[in-house]
Amino acid sequence: MGDENINERKCETPNCEKSAKLRCPTCIKLGISGSFFCSQECFKGNWDNHKQIHKKAKAVAVKPYNPWPDYEFSGKLRPFPVTPKREVPDYILRPDYADHPQGVSLCETTLKGTTSIKILDEEEIEGVTLASKLAREVLDTAAKHVAVGVTTDELDRIVHEACIERNCYPSPLNYYRFPKSCCTSVNEVICHGIPDMRPLEDGDLLNIDITVYHKGFHGDLNETFLVGNVDEAGKKLVRVTYECLQKAFEIVRPGEKYREIGNVIQKYVQAHGFSVVRSYCGHGIHRLFHTTPSVPHYAKNKAIGIMKPGHCFTIEPMISEGSWSDETWPDEWTAVTRDGKRSAQFEQTLLVTETGCEILTRRRDKNGQPYFMDNLS
Repeated sequence: MGDENINERKCETPNCEKSAKLRCPTCIKLGISGSFFCSQECFKGNWDNHKQIHKKAKAVAVKPYNPWPDYEFSGKLRPFPVTPKREVPDYILRPDYADHPQGVSLCETTLKGTTSIKILDEEEIEGVTLASKLAREVLDTAAKHVAVGVTTDELDRIVHEACIERNCYPSPLNYYRFPKSCCTSVNEVICHGIPDMRPLEDGDLLNIDITVYHKGFHGDLNETFLVGNVDEAGKKLVRVTYECLQKAFEIVRPGEKYREIGNVIQKYVQAHGFSVVRSYCGHGIHRLFHTTPSVPHYAKNKAIGIMKPGHCFTIEPMISEGSWSDETWPDEWTAVTRDGKRSAQFEQTLLVTETGCEILTRRRDKNGQPYFMDNLS
């Protein structure tokens, strides 16, 4: 049993009211929520009763789950059951779509069709900078728990609680009815994967996409993680995806065209034998989750706009082993490669400055390197 950074809870042993910070390791692997105990002694003393929970969970896991019997999957990944939407305390400030029955952001729809890019003032820059810093903290918290056997639903729980601890609303939750607090995209999933009860497997590529809403501002980033022993081809895909994002940062400065970002990314990616997904792009972000500018990652795009100091946006290239073509699962969210080959992604939120840009969601330890580099031999 291991210690975790969690809120104080009560021991689950009957008649024990002591605070508890230890969790059952088997429950963690099976994606079972709760299971907190105050000590090893309490855990062992309640074992005969507690292990029945494991048996029930395993029995559910072995039952076939096929919500779309007529759908032909492009790759090997399959959906697993999705747990109910997690609740956010009322004291946390919520975006306008949080309680909308269809998850519609009226603030965003009001500006739909505009090409004007907002220049943030000092107060707005301070707000989006803080939200971006908190988003990075949440992703760093989730990263510590990425391991073989951990479910993406468990990672979603960790993300959700990390948001609440920081007085943040998890921005994806109910955004156009997205059912979870983060996106977890595995192997051939390009983006928008819904966390579920599938345990991570040795060799998986896992992207975790975090956005938080704090005091009226969003901060957005994602990283791709190597789960267990990833093959050399997978490591290369992740490395090139990270490197093309760094190449894009180099041209972000006042006076540059937004469409040039895609030219830089595709040139680098194609030289390594990979392709750039075209259906999804980077976006402006501040008080709105998604707004102008649109930032395509492929060459010869028609993005509108010139960078100016005070512009805030994301760059988030999605790079695939095979074709750039994509399709969407019947859940209307999970975007996958049409040929079933793997995809990787990295994302940062940037602020254009007078001389270049500031990466607001940068990693603040280990010289800013992404987590996948910790696992490269």
